[in-house]
Amino acid sequence: MLDLRLIRRDPDVVRSALERRGEASRLDAVLSVDESCRALRTRVEEMRAESSRIAKAIGEAKRAGTDPDPEQEVEARRLRVATGADEEQLRDAEAQRDELLLALPNIAEADAPDGGEDDAVEIRRVGEPPQFPNGARDHVQIAVGLGGLDLERAARTSGSRFAYLLGPLVRLQMSLVSWAVDLLEEEGFTPVIPPVLVREEALLGTGFFPTDRSAIYRTAEDDLFLVGTSEVPLAALHQDEILAEEDLPVRYAGISSCFRREAGAAGRDTQGIFRVHQFDKVEMFTFTTPEQSAAEHQRILGIEERILRELEIPYRVVDVAVGDLGPSAARKFDCEAWMPAQERYREVTSCSNCTDYQARRLRCRTKRGKETLPVHTLNGTAVAVGRTLIALLENHQRPDGSVAIPASLRAFGAPEALTPR
Repeated sequence: MLDLRLIRRDPDVVRSALERRGEASRLDAVLSVDESCRALRTRVEEMRAESSRIAKAIGEAKRAGTDPDPEQEVEARRLRVATGADEEQLRDAEAQRDELLLALPNIAEADAPDGGEDDAVEIRRVGEPPQFPNGARDHVQIAVGLGGLDLERAARTSGSRFAYLLGPLVRLQMSLVSWAVDLLEEEGFTPVIPPVLVREEALLGTGFFPTDRSAIYRTAEDDLFLVGTSEVPLAALHQDEILAEEDLPVRYAGISSCFRREAGAAGRDTQGIFRVHQFDKVEMFTFTTPEQSAAEHQRILGIEERILRELEIPYRVVDVAVGDLGPSAARKFDCEAWMPAQERYREVTSCSNCTDYQARRLRCRTKRGKETLPVHTLNGTAVAVGRTLIALLENHQRPDGSVAIPASLRAFGAPEALTPR
């Protein structure tokens, strides 16, 4: 949530920032309703003050043994009724204003590139894409040949965009997750297995609601929601808390299954496990101070790159354009792995600095002297398991149908190679 005081103080600055995201028109509605709120609050406070003055006069008269002024008693009753009506109107107006505020996205960092989905700026490329003279097989062909994937039975069981992982791919996934968690602990992240069913407030607090509601699964009877990323329960872990500044940054590594309806994604990446409704992920999340957040963002990006390098996956880093940022992000970097079968780079991890946007909504703060201020929150994918498996299978495939496994995973139970059944 944006700081209402900032909106009041510098509306033109906020409007200019929101114009970069195509959301400036929403600001005028917020300002209009907020002006009504302020006028109503002033009137309510004036009536309360007048009621207090009259009540004091009536009380003094009674204590002196004289009859209160009848006109004052009539005015006191009128003020009670009028104040009650205005207080109700004020509550309604403030609720409307707060709902409008929730729909405003974060202010993007000045250095984030302008534009939309196709305007991300490439920062660097790391690693040489492998060459396959006879053409690269895709991950479905490879995984089925290994006896590790069954899409047909998954579709029969659950519908499209689901998969059974079997045998060698299960072992590969387990070694990948164990290795990633070990690496993140080394980097100062505390492993967490969070709940994947959350209340609506957690999704509102992280900025996924109201905009991404169509992508989230809901349980009708319990009014709970399946998370699309463990970012949601990790952010809510310190909801309504004040964190000691000397303890910051606080870092967590969430290990969870994730669920996304992928509404509106029909026809895109429908084959295989690139875009599915259920997948597993290891997610980084940090609570920190405003002064540390930019450096922490680079630190998280560095860890994502370290993971891809140690998995020997060629990749590139892109600076995501403002028009393609999620509502809560002020800046986002994506790491895109080379996918040989597609002959292009595809997103496998991303990391976002959400500044104080989520913390304001979740009321997560720190105390600095006499001042209480929101912390900054950041998130980053360590391993999106399905997409990482795709990159491993396709980049390390061999002509005989086997797949070489990077040395980094062998200490965690992975074999030197996966071989066809």
